[in-house]
Amino acid sequence: MLRNDQLDQWDRENFFHPSTHLAQFARGEAPNRVIKTGSGSHIEDRDGNRLLDAFAGLYCVNVGYGRQEIAEAIAAQARELAYYHAYVGHGTEASITLAKMVLDRAPAHMSKVYFGLSGSDANETNVKLIWYYNNILGRPEKKKIISRWRGYHGSGLMTGSLTGLELFHKKFDLPLAQVIHTEAPYYFRRANLDQTEAQFVAHCVAELEALIAREGADTIAAFIGEPVLGTGGIVPPPAGYWAAIQEVLAKHDILLVADEVVTGFGRLGTMFGSDHYGMKPDLITIAKGLTSAYAPLSGSIVSDRMWKVLEQGTDENGPIGHGWTYSAHPIGAAAGVANLKLLDDLNLIANNREVGGYLNRGMAEALGAHAHVGEVRGEGMLCAVEFVKDRDDRVFFEAADKVGPQVSAALAATGVIARAMPQGDILGFAPPFCLTKSEADEVIHKTTKAVQSVLG
Repeated sequence: MLRNDQLDQWDRENFFHPSTHLAQFARGEAPNRVIKTGSGSHIEDRDGNRLLDAFAGLYCVNVGYGRQEIAEAIAAQARELAYYHAYVGHGTEASITLAKMVLDRAPAHMSKVYFGLSGSDANETNVKLIWYYNNILGRPEKKKIISRWRGYHGSGLMTGSLTGLELFHKKFDLPLAQVIHTEAPYYFRRANLDQTEAQFVAHCVAELEALIAREGADTIAAFIGEPVLGTGGIVPPPAGYWAAIQEVLAKHDILLVADEVVTGFGRLGTMFGSDHYGMKPDLITIAKGLTSAYAPLSGSIVSDRMWKVLEQGTDENGPIGHGWTYSAHPIGAAAGVANLKLLDDLNLIANNREVGGYLNRGMAEALGAHAHVGEVRGEGMLCAVEFVKDRDDRVFFEAADKVGPQVSAALAATGVIARAMPQGDILGFAPPFCLTKSEADEVIHKTTKAVQSVLG
């Protein structure tokens, strides 16, 4: 086994880490952590530190760490057939079975699932399918995609454009011209503090209508949104938001893409966030919860109405020109089958509802009245604490104060991992679905202590 100091040297000399301050890391000014193993809700690093991972990696290790059933399914598939492509009608038992399992769990109007590797490439697939769809229907100008500020949909060129966070645009010449953004359903950060939730929803709808009028409905193909804003702050929408938005989209014949990379397969206490909020999307993006991150796999679930047009397109133009080498990779598919079985067998979505509610209530009771906590919010097994300089007048800290990262670091020092969200002083929680009430108590207690150590 390599020494830790040798790994540290190699890490800083060779490894390009995502979402990292590259210069500080290379100089040794930013810490690293080499993770060795995990079990349930906990991970352990090479230094022997055991940490409760209250963010499930990146909202993704939903069934928890160390599930031997998934590891064995991956190993068995690798021994039998490590790879074959999915082009021109090829498949494996794992990929075909997983497609059936996904559609059995998806909203009833969904028809087929295309498998990729990550949420970013799944949303790239979605945009291509949307453009193809409108070309087949003879609407070559109907191509723009509406996204929302603070939404997260990936970090590629098109998907980074769909993302509505400055970090993913700055110095990358993004967003691309085909992507336009509208108001985020972020009631706590509304500009007009006198608005009720219902008035704020009406404001969001009016902003969307005005954007469509400026751009022209005949140029707008789709609207993409996460059922709950994730990386933008873990923000559940106000009551009635999705119903009102869908009315506008239907009026202007604009497709709806539900990005369920975070919410899909139980994160909100229902199988899909679309079920939770009464959404009827034309495309659903899936990834993280599909395999609980035991292997890379994503998917684009296509609705009946879109699928009929895609079939028409291939009758008119031949095979569809889209695919990845690793689409429906057998090892990823085997992991997905085992993961979804575990989700059912261990009744983890029900546990998610119960313990997620317990975590959110406990966090609100512990921190809701703190002088520098503006809001404690969440849904299912998602929770966020947003910090403010002055809660009475809703004055935010300066970004340079790095209050969120300070609290996150103080919490990690006590053995609990939460995420300092990238825009705003927000501490995010998205634990594995196997979290127990005693573990939730530990998260709440240690978070309270960490907040007090930084903010008093």
